[in-house]
Amino acid sequence: MIWVLAFIGLSLSLILTFYSANIMKKAGIVGKDIHKLDKPEIPEMGGIAILISLSVVLTPVLTGNLSTVLLVFLLFGVVGIIDDLTNLRQSHKVLLSLLISLPLLSLKVSSSLNLLLFTINLKTLYYLFAVLFVTASANLVNMLAGFNGLEVGTSAIALLFLGLITSEDARALAFVGFAVALGFLWWNKYPAKVFPGDTGTLSLGALIGLVGILGKVEIFAAILLVPHMIDFLLKTKIKFKGRPLGRTEILEDGTLKAPPYLSFLGLIMRAKRVKEYELVAIVWAIEAILGFVVLLLHQSL
Repeated sequence: MIWVLAFIGLSLSLILTFYSANIMKKAGIVGKDIHKLDKPEIPEMGGIAILISLSVVLTPVLTGNLSTVLLVFLLFGVVGIIDDLTNLRQSHKVLLSLLISLPLLSLKVSSSLNLLLFTINLKTLYYLFAVLFVTASANLVNMLAGFNGLEVGTSAIALLFLGLITSEDARALAFVGFAVALGFLWWNKYPAKVFPGDTGTLSLGALIGLVGILGKVEIFAAILLVPHMIDFLLKTKIKFKGRPLGRTEILEDGTLKAPPYLSFLGLIMRAKRVKEYELVAIVWAIEAILGFVVLLLHQSL
């Protein structure tokens, strides 16, 4: 049954992403692909196709917990839409993320937290943890972005591995999310025909956190977000010093010049001269390695 839902999700995402890209282009909702020499204009906010596809596929199999999780996923999409249209401040995105994660307080899940070497029972504090965890997951994915296929590809890999270590509702959510992301990635891979916008990145990031909470694999979801956490910590250090961030530059030969601040992607650019698709492939490979680490750790428990 899960594989049928995943196939439908993949097919629907492929169709709706193409359709939404055309709609956004006609509406003038476009952004410049700044890591191309000719800076083409690409339709933005394509993540709407992800929201619709996942919701339509999962509606026939909704349970109490799955309904709550889907609601939070959609609310993150709404915040993403607002952000795409108005360019919210990062602090406002975080505050809104905390607010829309509050329905998780009604989830019926165990309050125990597996930390690999030991398990702790947070009792009622677990629900506060769940809100913070999903908020962090959504915003971390939203921040490690900006290159063709990067955020959607890494999210798809994370959801695939989470699906392999979960069961029941969490597995359905992860595998359908993986399939929907894969359908979108067909149009978003280099050279991108559509961008997910914050609509897509916030909702996919939230989905990773939601699968982690629903499937009680929080620590494994966190491991899959290690590149995002490193990126956040490096960027935060610079922001606190008040320095201008600047941007990644593209050179005449198509290779990328690292921005004038530390970041996870910047570290890769400084270590090796890469073109955009090569940079994204390296990050995908790192995410896949983390996925296999998760599988091994999960099997050892």
